[in-house]
Amino acid sequence: MQKHSYKILNVLMLAFLVSCGGEEKSPKGSGESVAGTDDRIQISQEQFDQNNMKLDVMKEMQFPVMITTSGMIDVPPENRAVVSATMGGYIKRAPLLVGDRVRKGQLLVTIENPEFVALQQKYMEIHGQLSYLQAEYDRQQTMVDEKISSQKSFLKAQSDFKTAVATYNGLRKQLSMMNISTEQVEKGNISSVASIFAPIAGSITKVNVSKGTYVSPAVPIMEIINNDHIHLELSVFEKDIMNIKKGQMVEFKIPESSRETFKAQVHLVGTSIDQNRTIKVHAHLENEEKANFLTGMFVEANIITESTKKMALPTEAINIVDDQAYILVLDDKLDDQYYFKRMTVTTNGDYNEMTALENLSGDNLNRQFLTKGAFNLMGE
Repeated sequence: MQKHSYKILNVLMLAFLVSCGGEEKSPKGSGESVAGTDDRIQISQEQFDQNNMKLDVMKEMQFPVMITTSGMIDVPPENRAVVSATMGGYIKRAPLLVGDRVRKGQLLVTIENPEFVALQQKYMEIHGQLSYLQAEYDRQQTMVDEKISSQKSFLKAQSDFKTAVATYNGLRKQLSMMNISTEQVEKGNISSVASIFAPIAGSITKVNVSKGTYVSPAVPIMEIINNDHIHLELSVFEKDIMNIKKGQMVEFKIPESSRETFKAQVHLVGTSIDQNRTIKVHAHLENEEKANFLTGMFVEANIITESTKKMALPTEAINIVDDQAYILVLDDKLDDQYYFKRMTVTTNGDYNEMTALENLSGDNLNRQFLTKGAFNLMGE
């Protein structure tokens, strides 16, 4: 009998220890389920405050309908200049490097060629003959009017004079294009060097020559780009182009250099389809003076074509478990204890860290949800 009593006592003590051990292993995290069959998550006020949790209600907001595209930062054609020589020659001076800023009219390079001397010599000869040919033309005209000279002699003098004038003007224009002063040539100052000046202000982006390089008119010497006005050049697929209109907003990023989102506005929509079945869309930037973009940067953009109103919660309030979205709804608050229930929801798009929800009943629209700190509780 005494032996049976010891056995009963040992069983009772073992049961007591197991019970105590189970209590010690209860979770000490951000929340725990209420005892019994209640599957709600219980949070104390202290835990709520320590984890910086936050409650909020669903809010109605505008969710845009967007067309995703890509493109690049570009400048208008008048802000890009390819510098080349009007006549071939050897580079004598090339003082500038890629990245240098230049002003309009600044010296870029000088070119040397003996042919420049021959051109100026011919100009001087024609310039010297003009006075004589004009005088002979005027004399023949007077003699014809007085019927002293023949018409043939007059026509010959007229032809010689007009031919000389045409040659003179043509040579003068060539020298002007080479930036050789005709006034200096007329004074007898002949140079074998021609200068090339910057056609626009901007930054040098390419230099294709060095001192001693021979260049022909078909060879680009350097490129200048003025970034004072930049824009987006986007490529939109043919299936989406009917939804693109002037004035629509564009949100874009420079994925390789920044996570910031910038804004632009559609300014022009192309009217022809290229080989890739895309159409060019030209957009102007907002706050362009604050932008520090470089021509050629790759951009990822979304063109907002329209917007719809939807009920939404912050994206961090929604947790995905096995491809199912869940949120925590406040079921009750007693004293300093919060009680949450897990609710399945259907998402319908994200925008500005907000997620749209659909198929919600009217009762849920006015309830409070855990919008910050839900991930930790869902993880448990």
